[in-house]
Amino acid sequence: MTGMRRLLVPGLVTLAAVAFLAVIAFGVASQGTSNSIDAQVARGHYPLAPNSTMKLPLLGSDVKEDLADLRGKVVLLNVFASWCAPCAQEAPVLEQAQHLLARHGGTVLGVTYLDNSVDSEAFMRQYHLTYPVLRDVSGSFARALGTTGVPESFVINRSGRIQALIRSQLDSQWVNQTLPRILDARS
Repeated sequence: MTGMRRLLVPGLVTLAAVAFLAVIAFGVASQGTSNSIDAQVARGHYPLAPNSTMKLPLLGSDVKEDLADLRGKVVLLNVFASWCAPCAQEAPVLEQAQHLLARHGGTVLGVTYLDNSVDSEAFMRQYHLTYPVLRDVSGSFARALGTTGVPESFVINRSGRIQALIRSQLDSQWVNQTLPRILDARS
């Protein structure tokens, strides 16, 4: 029994060390775009919006647009889905933000995520949304932003850089604290 214990204890310690290293490696590997965008913005280093030249279909149209078309404007990009209750709750706040941004030459830009166009169009009508909405059919545009759920919002400055973000439902307080300082900046 003593000989078996001498072999068993080092084996268990080795197994625990390998498992610990595997967990650490998984954690480091899973820190993708989401964390790097968040960390850069938190440090005041504003990354270029990923996939800015990816053409996406405009909801209800055959026209395709991209973020690069909006360079020079402040854009509040909102990733949402019609089936998302927090998305419905923030819709009126986004429409108010659209009015503010439009007065300054900017816009809210909706991007549907994991949603179908019929439901997205009904959502827009129900909440009287006047800003453009793009359809991310494959989900790759939103995933490049690190999006794994909805709602998420990103404020992109005039230079096409993400200057602020919120990975949950936004409210009027966040909009009123965030947009004016970005609108006033000459980026």
